[in-house]
This record gives sequence, structure tokens and C-alpha cells, in this order.
Amino acid sequence: MEDRKLPLWTVWGLGVTQIIGYGTLYYALSILVPDIARDIGRSPEWVFGAFSLALLVGSLVAPLSGRLADMIGAGRLMAAGSIGAALSLVATAMSPGPITFAIALALTQIVSAAVLYATAFTAIVQAGGRSAQTSIVHLTLIAGFASSLFWPMTSWLHGALSWREIFLAYAGLNAFVCFPVHLVLGRLTSRAVSDARGEPRSLKNDAPRPSNGTLVFLLMLVGFAVEGYALSAILVHMVPLTQALGLGAAGLLVAALFGPAQVTSRLINLVFGRDLSQMWLAVIAAVLLPIGLAILLATAPWMAGAVLFAICVGLGSGLTSIVGGTLPLELFGREGYGRRIGWCTSAKQLTAALAPVGMSASMSGMGVVASLWLVSAVGVISVLAFVGITLAVERPFARSKTAADSV
Repeated sequence: MEDRKLPLWTVWGLGVTQIIGYGTLYYALSILVPDIARDIGRSPEWVFGAFSLALLVGSLVAPLSGRLADMIGAGRLMAAGSIGAALSLVATAMSPGPITFAIALALTQIVSAAVLYATAFTAIVQAGGRSAQTSIVHLTLIAGFASSLFWPMTSWLHGALSWREIFLAYAGLNAFVCFPVHLVLGRLTSRAVSDARGEPRSLKNDAPRPSNGTLVFLLMLVGFAVEGYALSAILVHMVPLTQALGLGAAGLLVAALFGPAQVTSRLINLVFGRDLSQMWLAVIAAVLLPIGLAILLATAPWMAGAVLFAICVGLGSGLTSIVGGTLPLELFGREGYGRRIGWCTSAKQLTAALAPVGMSASMSGMGVVASLWLVSAVGVISVLAFVGITLAVERPFARSKTAADSV
């Protein structure tokens, strides 16, 4: 595959569209739930349940989205997804009742598979060359500000606008900001896909694949799926969990540290992690959650321990976002990247959608402390899966990479 230099505007443009995509399709809802619940005549728990179901539906579409990105180019898919996101947000805003609202909400998560990280990473891999891995890190660093921008902005807008009007405004952002960026990007990625079809198969993939690729891919899916469950279980319940452990109102402060820690992890990796294998970065990302939970459980209600817990979880979550894009690229290269990352996204999002309900049931039946130890044990499974990848491929993989580099 011909090596290409990724235009600088591509990463910054995608960064803006990822901030808007995550902000409008994911983060804004939590601020608007009380108003939505009153308007459609349902409880806030019902609205959150509808959102979890929507995430579940969206996870099933991710593999198809990845395959389409490989076939037509990720940029074209993202352009179509931007229009779909705008229309689905309009449908959500115009929904007259709870059933139509739930259906429209599910549509937002179906189209999100075409515009969020997995497809954006695929666009970078298709449009760029050997700098794709670094560009993915840059993108996650920029997009990490989505919650920091959209939570306060949505709260501010809600002081003057209804939830329906806010969703209509956010539909405009997807149509008039994201769509043009993705449309221009589509020219780059579609050209790259077309060029790749005419190349000999030996040139289409620039990474030596592990000989036991099926086992490695299954371990990667397990690692991402288990990690997605553990992170989602903690993040959704972080404030009530810390309060139940005796931290009281300080639980809000602890939760507020998560975002900055997440962005910091990406910055640290950008500066110091250039030469680190993504297999080992995956292990580091996975191990931070069990470590953080162990610190929290051993020190609660000591505030310093809770702070360390939030920092560990934030660092781990930030690195996980990076590894989700870079590990499949390191292990299997650029050919078929969209399809592989689609399956990885599906695995993570599927378990993440089930985690809030599972954690609630666990806390009701076992109590908070036992539930946290259980999540920690689940997190260890993801660590073992990623360690298994390094043991399965590191030596033969390193030899094949050396041979490839000498050609």
C-alpha cells in the first residue's frame, strides 16, 4: 500500500466532528433526561433504560459499519452518517410519545456507528500512511474534550431552550459542521480504497500478521468486551458508589477528576509512548482499573484513596480509547481494518450497554463492596486476555517485523 502523508486538517477536522458527535449523540442526553422524562410521561430510569437499549442496538450495527467503511471509504460513510445523525436527532426532538422517542433514540445510536471513533480511526488509516497510529492518538486527545464542552454547554442552553429545541440545534451541528468535513474527507478515503484495490495483495497490508491470527483476534475481542463492561459499570455508577463508601458529597469531586485524567493519559502517551508496543499499552490500560478499585476498597472513606482511584480509572479509560484503534492496526495492518475495528467496537459497546443494569442488580443483591470486588475480578480477565495476546504473538511477531523492516 502506497504510503501517504495525512493532511493536518484531517485530524483537526475529525477532532471537531468527534467532539460534536459524542457531545450530541451521547453526552447531552444525561443532562436532559429529567426534562425528557416529564415531557413524555415516563420516569428518568425508563429514559436511561431506553438509552441502554439504543446502545445495545447500535453495537450490533458496528461490524456492518466497519465493512462498509472498507468497501466505500470511511469518509463517504461518515458523510452519510452525519446526515443520518441530523435526521435522527430531528426525529428524537419531534417524537410525540415514549415509544417514538425510544425508536428515534435507537436510530441515533445506529447512525453513531458511522460517525464516531471506529469509523474515524478507519478514515485516518485509509487516508494516512505510517503516521496513522500517531494521528489516532492526536484524535483521541482532541475528542477527549467532548464531555467537558457539551455537559456545561447543554446545561447552559437548557436554561433558555427546551430539550426538543436543543436536539434540533444539535442536529444542525451535525448537518452544517460535520457533514462538510466528512464530505471532503470522503474524497481522500475513497481514492485510497480505489488505489488499494489495484495493488498486489502482498502490498495491501504493511504489517506482518501473527500466524495464530484467529486466536489473537478472539483474545482481543474478549479483552475489549470485558474491559468495556468493567469501565461502564464503574462510570455510570461512580458518584453513588463513592457516596455509598462514605465519601458523601466529595463523591462529586472524585467523579470530576475522571475527565482530566482521561485527557492526561492521552497526552502522556503522545509524549512518552511513541516506541511502546500497543500490545503492552493494552495491558497497562486494562490493569489500571483493578488497581484503582483495589485502592478505593482498601482506603475508603479516605479521600486521597478515592482521588487515586478516579485518576487510575481516568488514565485507563483514556488509554483504552487509544488502544481500541491502534492495537488492531499494529497486529493486523491496514487491510480489512474497518471490519476488525467494527467487531471490536461491537464487543465493547455490547457489554457496556449491559453493564449499568448488571451493576445495579449486583449492588442490590450483593452490596456495594462485594460488587466492586466482582468488577475488579472482571477487570483482571481483560488483563489476562491482553497478556495472552503478547505471549501468543510477541516473539514470532517481532521476528517477522524485523524481517519486513529489512526488505
